[in-house]
Amino acid sequence: MTHPQDWTLRAQAEAVRKGDLSAKELLESTLERLKARDAALNSTPVIFEEESRTALHDAPAGPLHGVPITVKDMFALPWRAARNGTHFELIRASASGPFRHLRDAGAVVVGVANQHELGMGSTGTESAYGAMHNPWSMDRCAGGSSGGSAAGVSARLIAGSLGSDSGGSTRIPASYCGVVGLKITYGAVPYDGYFGNSTTFSAPGLLARDGGDARILASALLKRPLSAQSGSGLRIGIVRDPYWDDADPQVADICERAMRDAGWHVSAVHVENVELAHAAYLGRIVAEVGLLSNELLASLSQPTRALVLAGMLSPARFVPRADRVRSAIRTSLAKMLQVVDFVAWPSTPTCAPALDDPWVTLPSGRTTADLSNIRQSCLANLSGVPSISIPVGVNSAGLPIGLQLIAPWGNESRLLDAAEHLERSNDRAYVDMVPAFAR
Repeated sequence: MTHPQDWTLRAQAEAVRKGDLSAKELLESTLERLKARDAALNSTPVIFEEESRTALHDAPAGPLHGVPITVKDMFALPWRAARNGTHFELIRASASGPFRHLRDAGAVVVGVANQHELGMGSTGTESAYGAMHNPWSMDRCAGGSSGGSAAGVSARLIAGSLGSDSGGSTRIPASYCGVVGLKITYGAVPYDGYFGNSTTFSAPGLLARDGGDARILASALLKRPLSAQSGSGLRIGIVRDPYWDDADPQVADICERAMRDAGWHVSAVHVENVELAHAAYLGRIVAEVGLLSNELLASLSQPTRALVLAGMLSPARFVPRADRVRSAIRTSLAKMLQVVDFVAWPSTPTCAPALDDPWVTLPSGRTTADLSNIRQSCLANLSGVPSISIPVGVNSAGLPIGLQLIAPWGNESRLLDAAEHLERSNDRAYVDMVPAFAR
């Protein structure tokens, strides 16, 4: 018999509901696997043994009853303050809004998912808990900032995880680790006890094995049913420059092939002012970092400290300029999403780079992974709309490749329809692949 952690989240929930597997047995087997396997991966540096047992005892009979999950360090829990990848308690212990919704569905939090320090990086190389590793190749980045969530799900240590997404922080690690990553619509859940409460970009995100698992998690998080419909015949708009043209050709080719194999209607489109999206995002988000205590600032890694200081020194005149661009882009994207169902491009322009050298080579030249990753992902954060990364292939080195879809406001369900249709079109070849770490 296979280990319960090798099952999908849906299978775990169904087995518990039918009585084929006790919730206690599922919890204990999850804790056992995390303790036995995660030391090298470093996806879940804090494990809640006693707290999770208490939570299971009190768990309501919801659709996720007894299903273990992890929660990114950006969310406060009733028994633990949120630390945002640092050594400091930055949001006091409380039942944060997103946690409450998942708890009310019966989910049991078994640990803190590792994350990039302060959420300020797309690689997962910097954290108070140490770097996260990619289960497909341990010397590669897991992504950030929700790298621990993606790595843990990919490695079959956990079936689902709550992450967040301020500039791709769910979709980027999902792409690197070969799992589904869903960024929900901005403001769709209560933000109390969540670091996203202090920004105009951040939204909770979900990491799951496949579209079906993401659907049950998203339905619980949003507290509304996301009924499945057909994902065939969708109209997909692609913006060639720079999102496709300046990506690794192998990544771009595999993403395009996935859409062709799905039978979707693909056409080139133009979103007005999109060429300014990256600059507007960077100009606005640095102003939202805020002031940090000298003690916290001194404790940060050099790359994170440099980003914080750069934000503190950024002229205030950049903010209203960025906001004007942001408003124009929101309008033009909304108009385009009345013509097509989704806008699409590769989730990340390359596969996961090396942990000790997180730079990438694009047709335009060599650059940091952070700059190129955020360029691909920031449009959904500027606009507040939902977006998803779906595994669609692997490169010649066997590293995962993700396709990103951007949807109209509140259309999480259609994104999941698309994900499940893609999975059927390739016979689940990429969501059922098992990384070397988990074999």
